[in-house]
Amino acid sequence: MTRTAGEKNLVTRFFSTLGPGLITGAADDDPSGVATYTIAGAQLGTTLLWTAFITWPLMACVQFMCARIGMVTGRGLAGALRQKIPRWMLIVVAFALFAANSINVGADLSGMADAAEMLTGFNSHWFVVIFGVGIAYWTVRCRYYQIATILKWLALCLFAYVLTAFVVRPDWTTILRDTFVPTWPRDHHTWQNLVAILGTTISPYLFFWQSSQEVELEKAMGRRMRVQREGANSREIIDRKLDVGTGTFFSNLVMYFIILTAAVTFHTHGVTNIETSKQAAEALKPLAGPLAYFLYTAGLIGVGLLAVPTLTGSAAYAFAETFKWREGLDQSFKGARSFYTVLIVSTLIGIGMDFLDINPVRTLFWTAVINGVLAPFLLVGILYVACDRKLMRNQPSSNLSRIIVAITTLVMFAAAIGMLVL
Repeated sequence: MTRTAGEKNLVTRFFSTLGPGLITGAADDDPSGVATYTIAGAQLGTTLLWTAFITWPLMACVQFMCARIGMVTGRGLAGALRQKIPRWMLIVVAFALFAANSINVGADLSGMADAAEMLTGFNSHWFVVIFGVGIAYWTVRCRYYQIATILKWLALCLFAYVLTAFVVRPDWTTILRDTFVPTWPRDHHTWQNLVAILGTTISPYLFFWQSSQEVELEKAMGRRMRVQREGANSREIIDRKLDVGTGTFFSNLVMYFIILTAAVTFHTHGVTNIETSKQAAEALKPLAGPLAYFLYTAGLIGVGLLAVPTLTGSAAYAFAETFKWREGLDQSFKGARSFYTVLIVSTLIGIGMDFLDINPVRTLFWTAVINGVLAPFLLVGILYVACDRKLMRNQPSSNLSRIIVAITTLVMFAAAIGMLVL
């Protein structure tokens, strides 16, 4: 049976809409996310599988609100926040984001290097330098459309974790129960894991990256002046909803299978103390076989290549919009020297961290916890902007989106308080 022209056009249109939302969703499953989900599955088994489905609509609404801000105001998130909050406060946010992202970059590079060492046998320190310098050079030299295309293809690396879950052959009866019947956290340890999951799923750097990529996309379409980028038609809004919805669903699907794999292998066999990505992969090999080991390890490298430029880029956008620098991945180094300098310095800090012998998995986990505490404060600012009819050119976020993002903010505050109190 052959497809009709209409069916072909529908499929073509679907894939053509995938862009900033898909990349942002895929970047969410960076080595930080892989580490956090692996630790949660190893320590708590399948009891937190339900979080993958609960957090999907929350993440989707937050990311679409950030996308809408970029599309309608013609500015990145920091640029929009600059219109609503004191400058000193925005400077604090920019430096906090830079610090958190640089630490995350260092941990991500270490995780990628460990994976490369296991696959090749060469010393991981060499790979940290190779990955860090290579990614920074590639980000500076390539233009936006080249980077966006490469990042979209790198998103396919995440399928490695979906395949790994099926390779380990789980017992689906227990899994389905824990998937659809949430269990309330009862102790500090469980609350801590829940905050880490929320922090790495709904993470501040993604807010800045999503909105700035909307601006980059419009610049690439020829809308160089901000006045040309202001406002969005209904077709553009619908396309971005589809893009963000697909990207965030894909992200949470991968999250689900990583927790599942860790629960079925590590937790079932009493391996609950995961300290390094190397330890996680090596423990997986005798428990699930060489194929699962290879997929888990190779996936770490792929998701790192996707996430590191997102981390350094989001910090660069935040600084550029805060201090009104020329910005953009479509600019040459000479045309946006300060923007690219932030990106390069963030990468160099990440490279330097590897030589301090800091545990990458624990660093990634605690970065996720910190993000989980800080993100709700930033969400308050995003809601403040999204509700402003004047700033949003009479296209503010819908009441439903505002309600869901407000609920997300309250949930993240509650989880952080629950962790601290218990």
